[in-house]
Amino acid sequence: MQCHKTLALVASNPFEQTTMNGHVLSFLNYIQYERNYSSRTVEAYSDDLEYFEDFVTRMTGSFDPLQPDLNIVRGWMAEMGKRHQAASSIKRRICCLRSFYRYLRRQGLINTNPLTLLPSPKVPRTLPVWISEDQMDYLIDDIDYGQDFEGVRDHLLIDMLYSTGMRRSEAAGLKDRDVDLESHQLKVRGKGNKERLIPIGPELETLIAEYRDRRDAEVGTETEYFFTDIDGRPLTPIRVYNLAHKYLVNLPQLSRKGAHVLRHSFATNMLAEGADLMAVKELLGHASLQSTEVYTHLTPKDIIENYKQAHPRAK
Repeated sequence: MQCHKTLALVASNPFEQTTMNGHVLSFLNYIQYERNYSSRTVEAYSDDLEYFEDFVTRMTGSFDPLQPDLNIVRGWMAEMGKRHQAASSIKRRICCLRSFYRYLRRQGLINTNPLTLLPSPKVPRTLPVWISEDQMDYLIDDIDYGQDFEGVRDHLLIDMLYSTGMRRSEAAGLKDRDVDLESHQLKVRGKGNKERLIPIGPELETLIAEYRDRRDAEVGTETEYFFTDIDGRPLTPIRVYNLAHKYLVNLPQLSRKGAHVLRHSFATNMLAEGADLMAVKELLGHASLQSTEVYTHLTPKDIIENYKQAHPRAK
């Protein structure tokens, strides 16, 4: 029997007037309040499940998640393909649906998860966009950020994103108390609210101290968050993205100019200098080593050096 309830995950979320199946609602509450998924992830999962419910209703006349049909799911995948949706989007939606049915099984509401038999679409693997060490030195040391509060903050933000490999959401959510100059490290809360410690070097510590002095003098000392605007409001993830983009335009050769490019550069340049793969994994906060291995690609310089050393006609 179909059951609908009003979804009210948090007061500020966009689902306040949305109605959906009760089992879907329970699942969304579970991933937000028990698994500590971000509100952005919960919203994406809600959209995916609403799309699936709409498709099933159109095909069968009703939606009952306790009666899963693998053929219906295959039909949903086919429809997404006909709509020319990206393979990555289809894969994400199937992963969402698989998690939903895994939840229903753990709750004892269904006996098996049929989606375990459904292969996810293959997504072409692309190399991450990254910035070489020389270009990063130019971006951090030679760009004129200005000497006002925003310039000092932006200079630190760019350096910190590169020096720590933080995600933009992690930089936005960084608390002032978690930046500890005495222990030379900062505490980051990543996906699933998991905490990790990242060491910081003396140059970054100097920028941190300078920024704190300016922030406390011009914004005040009441702020809980580390990065703020001049009015005291904490930076949002999209604000971090826009600030990173503002300065990455100084490197026109980049095909992408978001904050994540600095995270890619952190990992790539560390591995190029001989860092241990497992150590980089922990610093990035990756759940699996496979996510980190994408950064083990060879740079053009590495390829040339390998060619010169190994090819008999190049000696």
